[in-house]
Amino acid sequence: MRRREREALSFRPAPRRIEEYRFDRQPPREAAIPTARQNRNGLLLTLPLLAFIAVFFAAPIGAMLWQSVSNPLPASLMPRTAAALAGWDGATLPGETAFAAAVEDLRALPERQDAARLGAQLNFDYGGLNSLIRKTAREAAKLTPPYAESLPLLDRKWSDQAVWAALAVGTQALTAKNYLAALDMRYGADLGVVAAPEKERLYLMLFGRTAWVAGLVTALCLLLGYPLAYVLATAGPRTAGVLMILLLLPFWTSLLVRTTAWIALLQSQGVVNDLMVWLGLVSEEGRVQMVYNLTGTLVAMTQILMPFMVLPLYSVMKTIPPTYLRAASSMGARPLQGFARVYLPMTMPGVAAGALLVFILAVGYYITPALVGGPGGQLISNLIAYHMQQSLNWGLAAALGTILLGAVIALYLVFNKLAGADRLRFG
Repeated sequence: MRRREREALSFRPAPRRIEEYRFDRQPPREAAIPTARQNRNGLLLTLPLLAFIAVFFAAPIGAMLWQSVSNPLPASLMPRTAAALAGWDGATLPGETAFAAAVEDLRALPERQDAARLGAQLNFDYGGLNSLIRKTAREAAKLTPPYAESLPLLDRKWSDQAVWAALAVGTQALTAKNYLAALDMRYGADLGVVAAPEKERLYLMLFGRTAWVAGLVTALCLLLGYPLAYVLATAGPRTAGVLMILLLLPFWTSLLVRTTAWIALLQSQGVVNDLMVWLGLVSEEGRVQMVYNLTGTLVAMTQILMPFMVLPLYSVMKTIPPTYLRAASSMGARPLQGFARVYLPMTMPGVAAGALLVFILAVGYYITPALVGGPGGQLISNLIAYHMQQSLNWGLAAALGTILLGAVIALYLVFNKLAGADRLRFG
């Protein structure tokens, strides 16, 4: 026993060999600070992208914003009238100065077609001004002072206070009338802001319908796309490859062709109705009209936008190990509980990315509602196109587009505040 105690007391740890010390270990390097040359080279590499954004994104948006408030033609053709009506309060008819200024401006029109252009522009604000301006321009040389009396004798509309209010608003170089019209409001005869007549209130209803349709399409894409994305993420390579090809197949055909195909499928004498009649779901006389209405718009937009929901979901689901659900099951969670408390929260970045992408695309859709929507399925984008191509009221079209752009930006800011854009995963 004593011998063992002496050996224990005399034990000393052997010194480490010199080979055990890692003299070759280098200290951690600090992050390299980019030099001015590297910063300059990086900036030069991004110049093509910046030029593309400036030319094809920033410049068109800036032009749209300017067009929505700019009113150069009437202001340039009737400068005296604009100056005379600048201080008019709209309480009563303007004085002789304004009447004389209107006559002088119409007499001094540079070319004959300028009266038609001026009248067409002012007619957007007050119906009948086109014919009044053209008529007065033809007879302006024959009028004699006092013009406050001779103008109403030429046409009694010149004694209407609403006509002068339309001139006061329409001859301003910068105006907010387009935004008021886009919100179903206008300037009244006393230059105050009033609501548009009930039969002319259209734009707020279309904004609401656009938001509702976009939200419903987003919900349908999520409801149908979530299971499909799950199957893609969990299936074998061959099955997943076939499903991915079927999902991406619509991208290989024109949007116009796909939309037109839905007309052939959904019309009363189309394939879907023939199938329902054959199955006995409806009678021959009870065929369902599923096109040229809101139903056709929802069906076509949901099918076309489905990949934009599935792909972000798939990219997130593919990174979730299947062992997580098995671990939840081993801890006593039922399949539905494991899905709701483990799997679903992990897929929320994909859900958020897909929902945001589909909603923004649906808000601006134009071709599909125009072809399959009919009067009941039109969205605000169709009315913007109408004012750009047919009525030629570009200022109102620009105001509608600006409001739509502002609504989308506001939606993104709210989403970023609630969910955070850094959590989005698009693939």
